[in-house]
Amino acid sequence: MERAVIKFSSEGCGTCHRMSFYDQKVAEELGLRFIDVKMQDTATYRQYRKILLAQYPDKKDMGWPTYIVCAEPETEFQVLGEVKGGHPRGEFKSRLQAVLEICPS
Repeated sequence: MERAVIKFSSEGCGTCHRMSFYDQKVAEELGLRFIDVKMQDTATYRQYRKILLAQYPDKKDMGWPTYIVCAEPETEFQVLGEVKGGHPRGEFKSRLQAVLEICPS
């Protein structure tokens, strides 16, 4: 089972930019595939939109950025959890680990 973290962010978001210095590395350290989806990149956004809308049907209450952890993102995906907003590296890693502990592979 492939597990991935999908980062939904905006090019103009300062917090999203700061997180980009370590978010992919942290995800890969935890054995997750990292998928970066900028809302302005319509082709990539369209590809993963169904996953975002499964968690946020009207996009209300999203954080910037929003990281959705899911299994099988390219096929019959299953949302496992999420991490919303900006966090220091250690806290971000802890929050991702907590999602993975709830849903072991």
